[in-house]
Amino acid sequence: MMIEVYYPMRHKRLAAAITSIAILLSGCSGLPRERDQIYTDTLFDTVIRIEILDSVDDDVLKGCEEICKKYDAMFSNKIEDSEISRINAAGGNPVEVSGETVKLIKKALYYSDFSNGLFDITIAPVSKLWDFHSETPAPPPPEVLNEAASHVDYKNIIVKDNTIQLKDPHASIDVGGIAKGYIADRLKEYLKEQDVRHAIINLGGNVLAMGSRLDGSDYNIGIQKPFDDAGEPITSVRISNKSVVTSGTYQRYFKADGKLYHHILDPNTGLPCENSLNSVTVITDSSLTADALSTTCFLLGLDKSMQLIDQLDNVDAVFITKDNKIHYSKNFQHKIKK
Repeated sequence: MMIEVYYPMRHKRLAAAITSIAILLSGCSGLPRERDQIYTDTLFDTVIRIEILDSVDDDVLKGCEEICKKYDAMFSNKIEDSEISRINAAGGNPVEVSGETVKLIKKALYYSDFSNGLFDITIAPVSKLWDFHSETPAPPPPEVLNEAASHVDYKNIIVKDNTIQLKDPHASIDVGGIAKGYIADRLKEYLKEQDVRHAIINLGGNVLAMGSRLDGSDYNIGIQKPFDDAGEPITSVRISNKSVVTSGTYQRYFKADGKLYHHILDPNTGLPCENSLNSVTVITDSSLTADALSTTCFLLGLDKSMQLIDQLDNVDAVFITKDNKIHYSKNFQHKIKK
């Protein structure tokens, strides 16, 4: 088997994140500032960056750091004592968790119902078989993948008061498709409480813009050209008080025997979703909503996603197909820079 290895999550995504922020904040304020107020870290399996444009005490950035680390410790299924890991290790028994974990899982179940199971946080038995960080990645054997996929069903999740139970003892949860959106929304709430009105929250490409730039102009958010090594944008959108989230094949992938395998998995088969899309970008008020919808729309494919987005209020989308053509939802409202 001939394998080509790519490391977009650790290396290319870092470059893309830096490029994206440069686009966002070039000429950012139009007003002098004493110094940048930025928190950067590697959490949630990606690079994160929070920049506050208003003048605030250092304690505010420290608070952002504490929030991010708290949620990483709660929601990561790779941290042994996280609340999600404790649910997964319980062998089908109920586990008492925090109210926030209950809230996150209830949101995930809502979008699972909304998408008729295309969005499914019990994808973990399948997702853990795909190691996109390995030096020699390979697709899982079909029989192993089929067995894992048989345990993917969000209807096995039982929420009762502050307990979460998986009816199938072999099921497990991965909230990677919704957690960053939830966390970005919580960071926004915290910053508003600290009287911050202008900030950019970027959790590995999940971008939430608070307010406008200091001079009153919109932020300019780049949408990456798929598989561009430098992370160059193919287009951009101009927003204020919105979240922009992209799901794309180029974010984590490898090639084996000339075939590309990416990280957006079909819960019915356990295999990477195959359709005409390379990426879906969703623009709306809530980062959690944008996060869940970007994955759902990718799995639906271009035509069905267009129909879905056009039925939703205050939601826009940008689709990049494999021929690098750009498609906008019918009622697209944001200024475009090509």
